[in-house]
Order: sequence, then C-alpha cells, then structure tokens
Amino acid sequence: MVSFFICLAILIGGYAIYGKYIEKNFGPDDRETPAVAMADGTDYVVMPTWRIFLVQLLNIAGLGPIYGAIAGALWGPSVFLWITFGTIFAGAVHDYLSGMISMRHKGTTIGEIVGIYLGPFMKQVMRIFSIVLLVLVGVSFTTGPAALLAMLTPKSLNFTFWLVVILVYYFLATFLPIDKIIGKIYPLFGFSLIFMALGVIGGIIFKGYAIPEITLANLHPSKTPIWPMMFVSVACGAISGFHATQSPLMARCMKTEKEGRKIFYGAMVAEGVIALIWAAAGCAFYGSTGGLQNAIKELGGQGPVVYEITHKLLGGAGAVLAMIGVIACPISSGDTAFRSARLVISDWFNIEQKSISKRLLLTVPLLGVGAILTQMDVQMIWRYFSWSNQTLAMFALWAGAVYLYKNKKNSWVAAVPATFMSAVSLTYILMAPEGFKLSSTIAYPAGIIFAVFCLGLFIKSKNSKSEDIEVSA
Repeated sequence: MVSFFICLAILIGGYAIYGKYIEKNFGPDDRETPAVAMADGTDYVVMPTWRIFLVQLLNIAGLGPIYGAIAGALWGPSVFLWITFGTIFAGAVHDYLSGMISMRHKGTTIGEIVGIYLGPFMKQVMRIFSIVLLVLVGVSFTTGPAALLAMLTPKSLNFTFWLVVILVYYFLATFLPIDKIIGKIYPLFGFSLIFMALGVIGGIIFKGYAIPEITLANLHPSKTPIWPMMFVSVACGAISGFHATQSPLMARCMKTEKEGRKIFYGAMVAEGVIALIWAAAGCAFYGSTGGLQNAIKELGGQGPVVYEITHKLLGGAGAVLAMIGVIACPISSGDTAFRSARLVISDWFNIEQKSISKRLLLTVPLLGVGAILTQMDVQMIWRYFSWSNQTLAMFALWAGAVYLYKNKKNSWVAAVPATFMSAVSLTYILMAPEGFKLSSTIAYPAGIIFAVFCLGLFIKSKNSKSEDIEVSA
C-alpha cells in the first residue's frame, strides 16, 4: 500500500512542479483568447474555470480511467508506474499542448494543428483519421449504454427505444450551444466520477483490502507481455490521443491562457489519480490478478466488475454511482465525440457554425451516419481503437514538439514522449491479435527502429537551416 501512496504523491507533485515547468516553457500570456475574440454563443463561449475543468475532465475521462485501469491491473501493480509517470510526462503534456496550441490557432481542431506542424499530407490523414475515430467512439458509446438501460428498465423500454433516446440526446448535445447542455450537466457527472473514485479507495483502505506493492514482474495470468500491451490497454489513464480531439472544445471557452495548466494539465492529472485508484482496486479487491481475470470473464466484462466493486464497498450509493459510471460516462464521451466531429468537418471545409442552418448541415448527416452504424457490428473495428488512440497521441506530441521548436522553446518535453509513443504504437500493431500477430523478436526491434527514425527526422528538421517561423504570434 505504501507504493500506491507514493505514486499518488508523485502525481500531485508532478502537477505542482513539472506542470509548472511545462506552463513556463510554453509561455501563456494575456493575449485575447478565441472565446473572447470569436465569441459566437455556440462553440466560442466563455465559461468559469471550475466548470471548464470539470467538463474537460469528463470529456477526456468517461470510462477510460476506470475500464483501462482495471484492464491494466491484470499485469499487477507495475501498472501504477505507467499511470503515474505516463500521466506526468506524456499524457498531461500531450493534453496541455493540444489545448494551448489550439487556442493559439483560434481553437482549431487537432487535424488542422497536425497539418500546420507536420505538413499538408498529414493534415489530410489526420482529418480523416479524426472523423473516423470520433464517429466510432460515438457509435460505440451509443449501443453499449442503450443495451444496459434496456436490461435495467421494463421490457417495453427495449434496446431500440433507448437507442433512439440516446441519439436524440446526441443530436441536441452536438447542435446546441456548448453551455446549454454540456456545460450544465457535465460538472455534475464530473463530481460523481471523482466522488466514486474517492469512495472506492476509502472502501479499499478501511475495509482492510491489501493493495500490493509495486513489482516489475509480469503478473498477467495469461502472461501477455507488459510491453507494449499494458501501455496500450491503460490508454486514457496515462495518455490518450482522444484527448487531443476534446481539448479544442474547451480551448474555445477559456477567458485567459493562464487557465491552461489547471484545465488541461490538471484534468489529466485528475484522471491519472482516478486511474491509479481503480488500478489499485483491481489489484486488491479480488486478491490476485487471476481473481480479477476470472471476475471479468464470469461477470461479463469491466462494467459488471465496476458494479460489484462499488456495490460491495459503498452499498446502495455505490450501485447508483456504478450506474452513472457505466451508463452516463460513456454517453458523455459519445456526445462530445460527435460534437468534435462536427468541428473537425467545419474546420476542414471552413463552414462557420454560428448560424443554425450551417450547424444542421453538419449535425444531421453525422448523426444519420451514426444511427446507421449502430445497426452494424462495430466490435471488430472497435478492437483497433486502442491502437489508433495511441497513434493519434503520437502525432499530437510530434506536432507539439515542432511547435515548441519553432517558437524557440524546449521541444524535448514533447519529443521524448513522442518517441516513446512511436515505439509503443508500431510495436503494438505488429504484435496485437487484431494486428499482424508477429513475434516479439520482430516487433520489438521494429518498434525501436521506427521510434529512432521518427526522432531522427525531428532532429534533422531542427538542424536544418530553414528559417524559424513564429507561428504563435
């Protein structure tokens, strides 16, 4: 249990120390933000800092720090290290740069940012990549909650009924001004997510469960290798490219750049804390990684495991919080996924979104495609989400590194985690069951070579004699 609290202290200290350095290195100032300069009452709306923080937390979190952390706990308490140091040096840096660079470019979306710093070819790739990823997230977080709600309600309220209800809600959340639905209900669910995590760790401690101490041994019951599988499975609890699609939403709502560390870096650290707690619960509640694996299999996934843990630790209140976790949290990821997809398309084709007709022009087809896809089996495609998620994080970090370099800042704070994620991304897709299924003797060297190659390209661009461009001015 000691190592758990050490990791918790490092996370909090990381926000105070390294987060402050990242902020100083970037250099937020008093320039007019997009929320003020481009206020349109729809997407560019100034909101209070505390509200933006909670909306950002729920935007980037959803079920990520719960399900991902439980999956990561199958490798044992070694997952604590990845959550802790991944959050501080990779995930929070990724989120901060994604949000702040977006603000410097009028709140633009990640595809446009990648295009500015990594070239026009990557812009087209990332535009398509982002839209496909966001629609996939939206669809997956439609069918899952609809199925759960159908199980918990009378037979007359079947899967189709709840599917329609959720799609109607998604339409409203995608179409209406951000402060009308998302800005009002997200803080409530954000508080619930935090309260559930605090209740769980309190129950683990005070009911005598033993949180194991960190070991580097691979404790996965199936002996699935730690590298790179654990680093991808945890995803949102340490670093997630999906966050780069969400941060521009809040970049359009901030009154001052100096809120950035609290909102972007701070929300990721908060998510890291939540993930650390759920990883500890996964390691402690069932007594062993084998017990956790059996629970996931016998109960039918992480959702029922979350319900069992919260219900036994917190009683009736825990059951309510679990339902919020496994139903409301994915819905809160689905609606902002569709909203982000609308913004990606509007940025791509330069379609202003202040007028109702222009928003309808994008919202209706997006939700129409989403509705069609809910009738198909998206499970096979969803298996690629974890990989594509971390690949997007890799590109966002490289774009952040180039931005910092061109603005004469310390670019290594982004280049080092970008190199690491490059190795993770390629190694995983080469080894994964949904990938090429190659042996580690091939995948490991290939991942390292790819990461070194990416780093070499970056160093070469730094050493070139091309004129630096002050793109942030």
